[in-house]
Amino acid sequence: MQPRRQPLPAPGPEGPRPTAPMFALLLLLLALQGAAAKPAGSAGPEDSEWRQDTELQRGLLQQAARAALHFFNFRAGSPSALRVLSAVQQGRAWINSKKEHKVDVVFTTERYNQEEGEERFGKCSARVFFRNEKPRPAINVTCIRFVEKSKRQQEDYLLYKQMKQLKTPLDVVSIPDSHGRIDPSLRPIWDLAFLGSSYVMWEKTTQFLHYYMAQLSSLQQWKTNDDAIDFGYTVLLHEFPTQEIIPCRIHLVWYPGKPLKVKYHCQELETPEEASGIEEGSAVAPTELSNF
Repeated sequence: MQPRRQPLPAPGPEGPRPTAPMFALLLLLLALQGAAAKPAGSAGPEDSEWRQDTELQRGLLQQAARAALHFFNFRAGSPSALRVLSAVQQGRAWINSKKEHKVDVVFTTERYNQEEGEERFGKCSARVFFRNEKPRPAINVTCIRFVEKSKRQQEDYLLYKQMKQLKTPLDVVSIPDSHGRIDPSLRPIWDLAFLGSSYVMWEKTTQFLHYYMAQLSSLQQWKTNDDAIDFGYTVLLHEFPTQEIIPCRIHLVWYPGKPLKVKYHCQELETPEEASGIEEGSAVAPTELSNF
């Protein structure tokens, strides 16, 4: 007596449906294939190689918020949209065996040039990836709408017109002056210098070092070829926690509504690759600027 044949699986829209063992095998193969395709360093905090870091978490949250805000300011490319950090609200940090850190952080910001009666706070959320003590953390940041697009565009264009009318200000020694004041006529120069410095400060930030722009110490170049503002200047960056003052020569090209272009060189004891950088406005790290 011949063994009874099992009925074939009913055909589906793409062909025969797999039996239960075959289906389980396909799921396993797909899972393995997905794991193999996952790029190095893309593991999330939920993966087994990461553990929550409670020892350094508080300082890392602040550090991640600063880095994310520098990156946000640079990518926005708008002097009228500049923000400064107000407060860290919440977040978590993770560490892996390579001493790399991933940080999820939510923080509030204030507009850099706050106007009277204007809404004071905006909120941002970010994921920041610090590669041990290496600079230039990878950042994905999203901020709630802070300045209406039409208002920002109008303010940027007015600032642009002011700067186009300026003569080459070679007689300016430093901004702010020795009394900490910024002449209103020089405010557009300071704001644009701050915008370009945001890129430098983001690039130089590590999980232990952060920077503030202390002073614009000299202007080397001021041209308006092709309608864009071509600006070369030197800033003094205050490095924390070392308390070092680092001079950086920065060259930027800016036109309202277009990506900011930045080159720089900082004078310090580092390798040439770490001491200088260039940015042509391309996507250098994952980012979301949903409010722009």
